[in-house]
Amino acid sequence: MPIAEKVGGKMPTIRVASRRSQLAMTQTRWVMEQLRAAHPDINFEIVPVVTKGDRVQGVSLSQIGGKGLFVSEIEQTLLDGRADFAVHSLKDVPAELAPGLTLAAMPRREDPSDAWISRTGVGLHELPAGSRVGTSSLRRAAQLQELRPDLLIEPLRGNIDTRLRRLREGDVDAIVLAAAGLVRMRWEAEITLRLPPNTFIPAVGQGVLAVECREDDSPLLSLLRLIADAQTEAAATAERAFLARLGGSCQVPIGAFACPNGDGRWRMVGMVAAASGTPIMRGTAVDADPRRLGIRLAEELLARGAGPWLESGAAVHG
Repeated sequence: MPIAEKVGGKMPTIRVASRRSQLAMTQTRWVMEQLRAAHPDINFEIVPVVTKGDRVQGVSLSQIGGKGLFVSEIEQTLLDGRADFAVHSLKDVPAELAPGLTLAAMPRREDPSDAWISRTGVGLHELPAGSRVGTSSLRRAAQLQELRPDLLIEPLRGNIDTRLRRLREGDVDAIVLAAAGLVRMRWEAEITLRLPPNTFIPAVGQGVLAVECREDDSPLLSLLRLIADAQTEAAATAERAFLARLGGSCQVPIGAFACPNGDGRWRMVGMVAAASGTPIMRGTAVDADPRRLGIRLAEELLARGAGPWLESGAAVHG
């Protein structure tokens, strides 16, 4: 049904698929508010979805199939017609979408950096040797081990509030989370320090919200484009092209961060590590075309020997 056509004098209700977590619901409601600002007469209904990634909490994502576990069930609600669009954290979205779906819009990017939070308020380099740092991200673990090989990396999954609670209870001495989630939840006060994204490279698309819908729903696509941010989408294009060229289904640590270079071109840093976390290979490239930039940097790392790491299993880019 065309969004612009009223039914019985009322606009149709648009159904929005979302994970049930507090952060996912906050992000979904924020997108709905942006759309409602443009069209106050549109009604929205949230369709909560529990994904496999939410159900299986006892093991790391790399052991159960990677980031697509947070997306596949939600995509099925769109394909089945149970929802009209969905709001994702882009870093959870695989390089390839389900056939028939498209990323309709990405609003302005939130802080892309990783946030370091320690129980005693000390920084990464001040934490005593042997301290326990909680993260289930292979990418974060690899970079932490490179900077502080004397720290113990402990698996830590769950929602943001669960991880913060485990930190407060002393299960770990520090944790690393995406700063964007803390900002969106208005929990910035929890952050001890932000890790610079040009050196502690974030996940592909970190800090970006992606709005996904059926690719043949032209009226809805037009509506969703109202909240799109061109600079965010260009950066995401570069980072996702990097991931796709490397092969988005490898269980190895992958990260990338693209930003304007200041001269009309784009600059991107990227990293790949062996599944064990070491060694880490980094690279930097500059190009005027975001997609070409991502492919170029990926090919540079492949030429330097990253290929065997990528062939070792199923890609975790978180």
